[in-house]
Amino acid sequence: MMYLHSPSVRWKGMKTHGLYVLVGLVVLSISGLASHSKTVDIRLHGGTQLEERGREQLRRLLQTYDLSRWLFTHKVLIQSRVIPHSHPVLTLNTRYIEDDTAQLATFVHEQLHWFLTEHAGRQEMDTANSDLRKLYPKAPTEPPEGARGEESTYLHLIVCYLELQSLTELIGENRAREHLASIDHYTWVYRTVLADAGRIGELVTRHGLAVPER
Repeated sequence: MMYLHSPSVRWKGMKTHGLYVLVGLVVLSISGLASHSKTVDIRLHGGTQLEERGREQLRRLLQTYDLSRWLFTHKVLIQSRVIPHSHPVLTLNTRYIEDDTAQLATFVHEQLHWFLTEHAGRQEMDTANSDLRKLYPKAPTEPPEGARGEESTYLHLIVCYLELQSLTELIGENRAREHLASIDHYTWVYRTVLADAGRIGELVTRHGLAVPER
């Protein structure tokens, strides 16, 4: 004898199945974040307690945010009292261990340098820099408004624009803009990016310098 499920029974089954699927997706998402955080090799320069706290902070950020789109190098050094930099090893300092947003932004910023170094063509970068010079012929070339030198200042217009787009996706546009406006270095660069994101974004996209989608 064949028994047919009533509509209410079928609906309950569908709801239960949907719940299982949702739970499964959540578990996969959490496990994915945890596993991708383990792929980043975080080392300490001096092994101090402050640097250890910096490592734990970065591990937590990697588990909180899906940063897989912005991982272009998997080696990171934590070093106190040093200016963060991208090469030869991505290095973060301990200045922001009490400020997750600032450390997240710094990490993404330095990863974006790796993206442009490893994935952007030399010709595309040169052409983009030439176009930026035409748009902003009087860009400052010294800190704190600019970077160290003309070439670095124009490069940072691209990096900081990509940083704005990345943080917007990660923490929302309002928080991203608020944070970038508060940064005490590259002040002209960030001001220009925040005020002229549309025009810089068009240039970045036209020259194929945007970070690829997931």
